[in-house]
Amino acid sequence: MTRTYRTLDVPVRGGDLRVGVWEDGTPGAPTVVAVHGVTASHLAWQLVAEALPGVRIVAPDLRGRGRSNELSGPAGMAAHADDLAAVFAHLDIPAGLVVGHSMGAFVSLAFAHRHPGLLARLLLVDGGLPLATPPGLSGDELVAAILGPTAERLSMRFPDVAAYLALWRAHPAFAADWTPELEEYLAYDLVPDGGGSLRPATSYRTTLEDTVDLNTGTAVTDALAALGHPTRFLTVPRGLQNEAPGLYSPEHAARLVATYPAVRHERWDDLNHYTVVMSEPGARGVAAVIREELSALG
Repeated sequence: MTRTYRTLDVPVRGGDLRVGVWEDGTPGAPTVVAVHGVTASHLAWQLVAEALPGVRIVAPDLRGRGRSNELSGPAGMAAHADDLAAVFAHLDIPAGLVVGHSMGAFVSLAFAHRHPGLLARLLLVDGGLPLATPPGLSGDELVAAILGPTAERLSMRFPDVAAYLALWRAHPAFAADWTPELEEYLAYDLVPDGGGSLRPATSYRTTLEDTVDLNTGTAVTDALAALGHPTRFLTVPRGLQNEAPGLYSPEHAARLVATYPAVRHERWDDLNHYTVVMSEPGARGVAAVIREELSALG
């Protein structure tokens, strides 16, 4: 069957949430809801979707990102979780598997806590469990410590798409994993700035708000304390700049698993925080785990 891709808008508080859907018309195909990271968009899931024929992938642009960047009202884990609930209702999605990458994993945990009847299993990809950030940091310091240059680009302006792609071609995370799908994802990230240039769709303010909430708010810790869904947690050895040890060092991951023994942890090799979903090897691996989780659903 031919794989199709479309987008639709789902009404949520403050406006419309853009949602991407990949499907091929397979009768009875299961639906997986996929949630992207802090400065990403639904197109981060392209390669994973392509590796999953016979599975419908539903992936929103979280509020403040992509084509959901004009939504009014605050962000934060609870707001994103409630937006996901609206997507489930709008598309009549049965309870199943929710997959989150990076900040999307934290959103997925909050969703499981606030709307437990809407899902059955969780897959957290290099995110979701508390990060090892120093205590006492300001919001700006948290963003700098976790995201570094990823946040710096949000204030930059670009004359055209080619200039933005050139910035990313020099990025160490994608030195060996540049694809046409990545170019499409990056081009989609740009919106007019009102002055004749282009800017990333995600605002620094929204990134700051979400980063502070997932690190110092109670949404994530409350969700983990009440976790009642089978949860699988994948980590990789390198971070946003392809640096070791990444967001979760082996020592920190071991402490988390000891604290949350119901969470099943796996550490993969040879991938970084981006390429675990946005490279062909990473996408194939995530797709294989998704199929295992769907099989567990029966």
